Amino acid sequence: MKDIKQTSTSVKTLDDIAKLVDYSFMNTLNPDPQAKADGNDHQARQVFSGHYVTVKPTPIKDPIYISHSKSLFKELGFDDSLAKADDFVRMFSGDISNVPEPMSKVGWATGYALSIYGNEYYHQCPFQTGNGYGDGRAISVLEGVFNNKRWEMQLKGSGQTPYCRGADGRAVLRSSVREFLAQDHMHALGIPTSRSLSLYTSKVQKVRRPWFSQGSHLKEPDEMILEDVAISTRVASSLIRVGQVELFARRARKNEHPKALEELEKIVLHLIDREYSEVIDESLPFEEKVIQLAKEFRNRLTSLVVNWIRVGYCQGNFNSDNCAAGGFTLDYGPFGFCDDFDPYYQPWTNGGDHFSFLNQPEAAYKNFFSFCSALAVLLKSNENYKTKLDEVLNGFESLIQTKLEKMWASKLGLDSYDLELYESLEALMVHTLVDYTVFFRELSNLPQNLEPLKKSFYKDISENEKLQNHWQEWFDKWQSLVSKDKSKEELSKQMKLINPKYTLREWFLVPAYERARQGDYTLVNELQEIMTNPYLEQSKEVEEKYYKLKPSQFFNLAGVSHVSCSS
Repeated sequence: MKDIKQTSTSVKTLDDIAKLVDYSFMNTLNPDPQAKADGNDHQARQVFSGHYVTVKPTPIKDPIYISHSKSLFKELGFDDSLAKADDFVRMFSGDISNVPEPMSKVGWATGYALSIYGNEYYHQCPFQTGNGYGDGRAISVLEGVFNNKRWEMQLKGSGQTPYCRGADGRAVLRSSVREFLAQDHMHALGIPTSRSLSLYTSKVQKVRRPWFSQGSHLKEPDEMILEDVAISTRVASSLIRVGQVELFARRARKNEHPKALEELEKIVLHLIDREYSEVIDESLPFEEKVIQLAKEFRNRLTSLVVNWIRVGYCQGNFNSDNCAAGGFTLDYGPFGFCDDFDPYYQPWTNGGDHFSFLNQPEAAYKNFFSFCSALAVLLKSNENYKTKLDEVLNGFESLIQTKLEKMWASKLGLDSYDLELYESLEALMVHTLVDYTVFFRELSNLPQNLEPLKKSFYKDISENEKLQNHWQEWFDKWQSLVSKDKSKEELSKQMKLINPKYTLREWFLVPAYERARQGDYTLVNELQEIMTNPYLEQSKEVEEKYYKLKPSQFFNLAGVSHVSCSS
């Protein structure tokens, strides 16, 4: 697996891709002994052992190209023309039956466990055992080394797997557009994320999904609608989740089968190889590797969540199965970007406060706790290393707090964090209903008075003298604390690289996927162009359309202000 194949020229055909495949996951880990070699394994069943099940994706009918990620294509060395090439379209809309050798004609799906806020759950598994929970509609179809970097490619919405739990295995156009654009946007924001490769839909194949009726303000979908199916391809260095490591740890802890502990050790070593080989020395003793893995993941996870808060992003459903063990953003289900600042902002109707905006550091800690609990199974015979692991876990909260303070200082243009200034700002933002993105972007211009910041206020404070005075007091103190080490121009430029001008709000996404439903993909592509340049000053037309406050009619509107987990 350590051997690297170098892309020497632009990848222009599927045959060029075939020369660069390297299926380390399937070649080095254990298959399910009951898996079918031909991949025709599409009924829900228990999977008792093995790291993956071989399964053949089910293609969508008459696939139509919507978009591809130009930035990722460039990074991979792919020619843009590939996205519309017939054989490429077939493969990435689910038909891998005729791919060129040595590409695999079957894909793989993986099982994982579920912990919610650090608590183990089994009842989401249809068998109540944990042996039926995993990739129900996501199938990895390719792993290879492109431009000296290993990537895994997974089709989302590609049909049923043994983990489908009785569902149809499909993703709909609406959710696929959201995830496709979100992954491109998050990468442009400089936040580690799974990536978008391509997006295809079908106008002849539809599925029923629960959704909100027109004008609904309900918290739960109230009707069934027919929606076009779609397949998006997400790409990452690996797609190993905290929940995956948990699954094998649970089996080893309960001695569920003779190879349970071995399978846990193998998935951990594979995770290190895929995600941490540059920072964890291969020659270290195994136990030391486990400790280093915990430290490195802690560093990545804390930085990730702090950056989510920096740009106003809320994951919505941050369970252990939605937490990538490589420390990047994964699974854009009920995500959202803040409009008016609210510490308890939660885009998902079933998410609760524990996954709300400013509780994400605590939610991340709970996932890290689950991860360390899984690793502890490998160290049970060595108390010294178990103590070291506890120390890593116990250092999580102080580390993320330090990073949060540094982030808030940088957003505000300060040399160091000021608790009183931050806390008074948080209270004022909540009380005034301040747009999170617009406020910090306007602050990045280092205004000489409070007036420009009022552009971000949803509430008119002109008649509230007390509130105006509080804002003025805050502004005066902020001005006195702003960094004096840089010129105004330098500091403003620096702050604008921290505070984006454009974020992918839900009320931008809704018209994009609604027009896509009608076969018009221009707004999807327009959003992709704008949201892949989130820190830049763009045209006046773009600014007027996308740099503004959320219209009042969208507040509390179902499917805009809040979403369900419907796929």
